[in-house]
Amino acid sequence: MPQPALDAPDVTAPIPRTTAKVRRDGVPRLGAAALWVFAAVPVALALLAAVRAPKMHVLLDYWHVFAKITDDNGGLLLGQVFTYHLDQPFVVPSLLFYADAAWFGGDNRVLTVLTIALLAAAVFALRTMLPQHLNPTTRTALTAATSWLLFSSHATELWLQSTNGISWVPAVTFCTIAIACAHHGRHVGAYAAAVLGCLSFGAALPIWFVIAGIALLRKESRLRVLLPGTAGFVILIAWWLTKPAGTQSGATDAFDPDGRLSVAAAAVGGLWSVDIAVLAVIAGGLTIALLALLLRHTIIDRSATDAGWAGLACYALTLALMLALGRTTANVPGGNVGLISRYVLVAAMATTAALVLTTLHRPQWPKKYLVVAVVALSLITHAIGGGKADEVRRSYAPLGLSAIALRVDAPAALDALHIQRAAGPAARALGAYPFDSSFTLGCRGPELGSHLDLTTAQPTSANATGALDTPATIAGGIITGWAVVNGARPDCILITDQTGTVTGGGITGLPLIAGQATKAGPGATAWEATAGPTNGPLAVLAVQSGRLYRLN
Repeated sequence: MPQPALDAPDVTAPIPRTTAKVRRDGVPRLGAAALWVFAAVPVALALLAAVRAPKMHVLLDYWHVFAKITDDNGGLLLGQVFTYHLDQPFVVPSLLFYADAAWFGGDNRVLTVLTIALLAAAVFALRTMLPQHLNPTTRTALTAATSWLLFSSHATELWLQSTNGISWVPAVTFCTIAIACAHHGRHVGAYAAAVLGCLSFGAALPIWFVIAGIALLRKESRLRVLLPGTAGFVILIAWWLTKPAGTQSGATDAFDPDGRLSVAAAAVGGLWSVDIAVLAVIAGGLTIALLALLLRHTIIDRSATDAGWAGLACYALTLALMLALGRTTANVPGGNVGLISRYVLVAAMATTAALVLTTLHRPQWPKKYLVVAVVALSLITHAIGGGKADEVRRSYAPLGLSAIALRVDAPAALDALHIQRAAGPAARALGAYPFDSSFTLGCRGPELGSHLDLTTAQPTSANATGALDTPATIAGGIITGWAVVNGARPDCILITDQTGTVTGGGITGLPLIAGQATKAGPGATAWEATAGPTNGPLAVLAVQSGRLYRLN
């Protein structure tokens, strides 16, 4: 009788199940995909806000720089590009401001989207520094945290008005790229990015010392340490000797060590407060303490794996110190300049560095705890930042009158809005907004120069009420008041001369101030308007659905 082969399979053995393996492999893949989607959410939210931002540049810095670097025919004055703005180098932002006016019609939204793209580049630059030995879930979770922190809702002003974004973000982005290049030993790339950063804003001045520190941690040659360090000293001394004398932006020149320490700590902890400085200071102090412990470990071990992240932490702390030394002032909401929206990038970089270094120093911690911590950190700080975003939107709302003031050339209104009147001829020559065909008063019909029959304007009544808080006697100034038509705000405000020719207009939907709230009816909102030079009395009209209501 033949014997069975010794290696024949045991048909009585249980059949192995592969579904469990597939499920185990599939969960991380699904989890990683979910984390990538999670990482994309704040970028999408910021991009949506950037696309929906006003077309008009409303901030004084844009118009000051634009007036300085152009002649009345719209030509670029290249020599002026290399002058300081707010005692800082401002070459790259100046060129971007001019390119936007000359090529894209002076559209604020073009530069807000560019701001988002630059910050996204910073996120990916930082991702490249994550060690390959980390598992994919950990790498993706840390990338998601970086995305949520850099695109925090606290930083909304960066993508609502590109003047702030393009003034601040290029320097920070170039510095993160320089840090990433130095972390990987790509010295030419690091130096090139550092040069571009220094041409962007003073926020990049410390980057040379950071590059030197990274080279030291990587145990590179003495030349690799001394070269960027020396370059940093030369650039810093050159800036100090050539910058304008005196303080800028209303900063105090008092000794004030307590106030300056408060600003530095608030800048590092800005993710955890809207306008209460003490909360930001406490959070900042704890973050600095954690970074000190982590950096001590990194410096003692001279860990190349940590080098770039230690450099990012030092860069963030140096920026906080620079803010304390150069921008400390009580003339800001909350009394602490560290709480200003755009400076939250300091807190974002410091917190990101602390999170990554903690992960690298504690590899034994389960990754599920890291994922939960990342999600919690991201959502909590973003939720807190919602209050800061609302503050920014409210502060920008009255500046919407800038487009009308520039278009009608209203001197007093431009002065009140801090808009450089001298920028008007160059913007007009280039066809930049508001000197293009897309400009509108928002009335769905009447525009500047239109003729209206004032006899058809209805007087105020129970359904349409309103009033002026300032007399409409001086053309070129800002006229304010309140109005409500059929329980809602008017579509727009028009100003005409005595013949009915539209000479100006205004914006509606502004919050009522204390004096108006006691007089206005339900649904009423404040408005502001201005008109160009004209003779004779002015008529102020509220417009809704094509109907005119006379307010004076």
